[in-house]
Amino acid sequence: MNKPAIIILVFLAVISPVMALVLGVANISFMDVFHIACAQLSDACSADALKQRIVLELRLPRILLAFLTGAGLSLAGSVLQTVTRNPLADPYLFGISSGATFGAVLVIAFAGAGFAAQGLFSEWLQLGITGGAFIGSAISVLIVITLAGRSVQIERMVLAGVATSFMFSAATSLVLYASDPQAASSLLFWSLGSFSRASWDNLMLPFIILIMCFVLFSGFTRQLTALLAGDENARSLGVEVQKVRISMLLLTSLMTAILVANTGGIGFVGLMIPHIVRRIYSQHSRHLLWITVLFGGVFMVWVDVVARSLIHGHELPVGIITAAMGSVFFLLVMRRKSWS
Repeated sequence: MNKPAIIILVFLAVISPVMALVLGVANISFMDVFHIACAQLSDACSADALKQRIVLELRLPRILLAFLTGAGLSLAGSVLQTVTRNPLADPYLFGISSGATFGAVLVIAFAGAGFAAQGLFSEWLQLGITGGAFIGSAISVLIVITLAGRSVQIERMVLAGVATSFMFSAATSLVLYASDPQAASSLLFWSLGSFSRASWDNLMLPFIILIMCFVLFSGFTRQLTALLAGDENARSLGVEVQKVRISMLLLTSLMTAILVANTGGIGFVGLMIPHIVRRIYSQHSRHLLWITVLFGGVFMVWVDVVARSLIHGHELPVGIITAAMGSVFFLLVMRRKSWS
């Protein structure tokens, strides 16, 4: 176990959200953050009202949602790579994210006009988006499992996932094309991924789902480790391979759907972070899951800082940045595998 690396990671997980609070277009210092925190704890302290609103109502919920999203997508990617023994697996490869995005976009496109007077992302519409995303991701998992065959062959599962991902991406593009220009513009920005709509109200569900899935994944640590040695070896150890694999797929689809419903499509995080974590901390570490969660959360916090700070007065969709990084990472992994 690389203890210095773990200490550094825990330190980054603590300090990164604090640093992210002071980075951005608005000029906010560490002392401002300190005064705002003091004002929340004691009536004897005071803070600038505008800066307090920026920190507490805009930046802090956004940072927390970014952390939860990075943690959840990284955890989903790590589990998928384990149950499929495929280093290139992530929620997008299996069509989970694409299915969730299609379900959410479909709800927004058809229900958005009815909620226009109340704001595009009203409370009821957000609930509908979450439901649509989960239904879409569940359908994608069902398609992948069906196409993989009764024996659930890993090679067929991967190919089925790629095909399903392209199918749902095409369906999403069709919905965008059929929407009116104003709605299409909003849908397109949403589908590229952003934390700009983060609020305290939409943090609770992702947090609960992340904790629930983390606990369940941790409970399956022995089975997941056995799957790395191959299906036959896992069966010899008493692992019900098909049930475990399908259960993990359904759990990752649930977690991905909740995150996509709140942030839009953010790809390649589930591919990159598990690779980096295994390279630094060893693949067989007992603490691999929570290390992956922390690493993914820290990574996404800083990606969001770049997204809202890189171009003054403009915000880049987070999905563009992760796609640019992830595509290069994907090619490097493929190149390394071709040499091994």
